[in-house]
Amino acid sequence: MAGLLTVGAAMTSVYIVAESQLNTPLTFAIDDDVFLVSEGQGLNAIATTLEERGLISSARWLRVGIQLRSSDLVPKKGEYRLVPGESVAQLLQRIHNNAVIRYALTVPEGVTFEWFLDQLWQHPRVTRVLDGVADPQLSALLGDYDSPEGLFLPETYLIQSGDTDLDILRRARDAMKQVVASAWMERAEDIPLASPYEALILASIIEKETGIGSERDIIAGVFSRRLKQGMRLQTDPTIIYGLGSQFDGNLTRRHLQDRDNKYNTYRIAGLPPTPISLPGKKAIEAALRPAAGASLYFVAKGDGSHAFSDSLSEHKKNVRRYQLQRREDYRSSPR
Repeated sequence: MAGLLTVGAAMTSVYIVAESQLNTPLTFAIDDDVFLVSEGQGLNAIATTLEERGLISSARWLRVGIQLRSSDLVPKKGEYRLVPGESVAQLLQRIHNNAVIRYALTVPEGVTFEWFLDQLWQHPRVTRVLDGVADPQLSALLGDYDSPEGLFLPETYLIQSGDTDLDILRRARDAMKQVVASAWMERAEDIPLASPYEALILASIIEKETGIGSERDIIAGVFSRRLKQGMRLQTDPTIIYGLGSQFDGNLTRRHLQDRDNKYNTYRIAGLPPTPISLPGKKAIEAALRPAAGASLYFVAKGDGSHAFSDSLSEHKKNVRRYQLQRREDYRSSPR
């Protein structure tokens, strides 16, 4: 009988010590509040790391405590924020729930795919797996399209440490497919666009021409009417995109007359061959549901907005007023 009591007392002591490892609040330095779980790291390895970091006094007793609780916790890789006063048990539960630290990566509307890819490669938490734009893994995301431009939705993405550039691009590609499919279903009946891809091309131009969001559908209306009437789009951003690194910030008459630039909408009829930027949801919706009206021309006024006109003579007056006599604080987009 005495032996049983001794065993029982020992088991109780073991339980108390083990539970103390699970329930003791974490203490750590303010600048050392991130705990990393690597790919394939199990609970035993995590217990060792916790002891090495000084977050617990004994990895061995923590393992015992986990076993006594018959824990079915499965660690998920990633970075976890240590919370003052939180117990080890609570931290392990968050690691099981994949409550990782997430970082916001914002892709603004109207940037190029090259800009997006460069931001991914510069991000300290993103793992690069793509060799470049010609990587077969990226090509697989594009499907039937040769160019990645315009195929990825500009948005704020929440990423975690260890996400790859391909992971995030896949999310952005899927998001764009959903936006385009939804907008295409709600398109106006008389739009001069034959496919969702043409809608992306026009939306990318609208995005680059729009300084004020409320003008998106008005500018879309101008471009739609020009396409219907067989007029050339004559939009500078397409030329600039076609020039690429050759553009030095100064668009000249020679650029406007360049027949070799396949994005020169002063020379080519209809839409350019690909989008020229990553258009956002609102620009896509504007391209597919343009505002009604009669205007065929617009010119930047210098405050981010545009002056619209129905006739060439009226447009020339606006050009003289806003372009040829520019004020000192002239700008083509809002502050």
